[in-house]
Amino acid sequence: MIKEFLTSRERVIKALNHQEPDRVPIDLGGFQTGIHKNAYKSLIDYLGINEEIEMLDPVQQIVKPGETILQKFNVDIRYITAHGPDSFRGGIEKNERNGRIWHDLKDEFGVVWSMPDDQMLYMDISHHPLANARTEDIAGYPFPDGSDRSRFTGVREAASKLRTETNYAISTGIGGVIYETCWYLRGLEQWYFDMLANPGFCEELMEQILKYWYNYYTGFMEAVGDLVDVVMIGDDIAGQEGPLYSPDFYRTVVKPRQKKLVQHIHSLTKAKIWYHTCGSCIEYIPDLIDIGVDIINPVQISAFNMDPVRLKKQFGDHIVFWGGGIDAQHILPFATPDHVREEVKKAIEAFKPGGGYIFNNVHNIQSGVPAENIIAMFEAAYEFGFYH
Repeated sequence: MIKEFLTSRERVIKALNHQEPDRVPIDLGGFQTGIHKNAYKSLIDYLGINEEIEMLDPVQQIVKPGETILQKFNVDIRYITAHGPDSFRGGIEKNERNGRIWHDLKDEFGVVWSMPDDQMLYMDISHHPLANARTEDIAGYPFPDGSDRSRFTGVREAASKLRTETNYAISTGIGGVIYETCWYLRGLEQWYFDMLANPGFCEELMEQILKYWYNYYTGFMEAVGDLVDVVMIGDDIAGQEGPLYSPDFYRTVVKPRQKKLVQHIHSLTKAKIWYHTCGSCIEYIPDLIDIGVDIINPVQISAFNMDPVRLKKQFGDHIVFWGGGIDAQHILPFATPDHVREEVKKAIEAFKPGGGYIFNNVHNIQSGVPAENIIAMFEAAYEFGFYH
């Protein structure tokens, strides 16, 4: 009978150091590796689990999974997240527009995210506060203060409790969103125009966002840098078929600022740095390695040129793959549980040799995914993840 001989934390650390643990570590529960509230409700109803559902991210409608589910699925990672500063008054307001009730959320940057009451699947941006701004307007915009330490109140205590009372690996929530925050503020269409016709605006805005995250991580790592194993940052730089915008713009404008942030975080903690980008990002994996990224997520294996065998062979010695457990677009929502098991087995066999792999779905488990398929995915990850 196969036996585990490592704790969750030991297992994850070995995998992150490109060593083979007893089995492939399993993840569920983060902002990019989580589960939609509808899928979670269906799952716990199917399993007969009665618990109060706690929202983790209202924009994506992602929940914080309960310990019953995390332990049932042998999940090895737990998450520590910061919160808004004392000066920020967030929360969701209900407003009526065009005959519909909308749930509106204004974030710290002034971006408004909205979701119709008759849909309740996720939020989209309904207001870009810098849509009509000029370059000279950027300096006067009320950007949030990343150095406000009140956003980390209680975080060290929570991380210390996890560290001393459990054997789980500890990860931060997602942050460091330098590029995407710019188009949230500007609007995607206008931002694409700016990249071509007004790159000076892009650089000025990106400097402000970099300043925020640089100061944010100074405080965050001061609070928990010695306690966490993984620091999650990310910016989507690729889509289904390849880069979302000019690779030249990425390498001359975006990459240097990402590198400054990554190197700053590395100077503050021994934790590994995890980078999230969806899509066919194979062209940018060498760039991410170059700036100091240790882990890539979500490894969208259904995207162009993202074959697991190729990825592992080409980059497996230099970067950890976190995700990539199954085709989340076509297989997980629509296949039979047996087919799900087969696909999970195939992905694990490609990624697990030599360590350097953490299992998860590709991105969040979406609304409508059958409970039977979720169970089949995690049971297969455990069964086929053992090394010996």
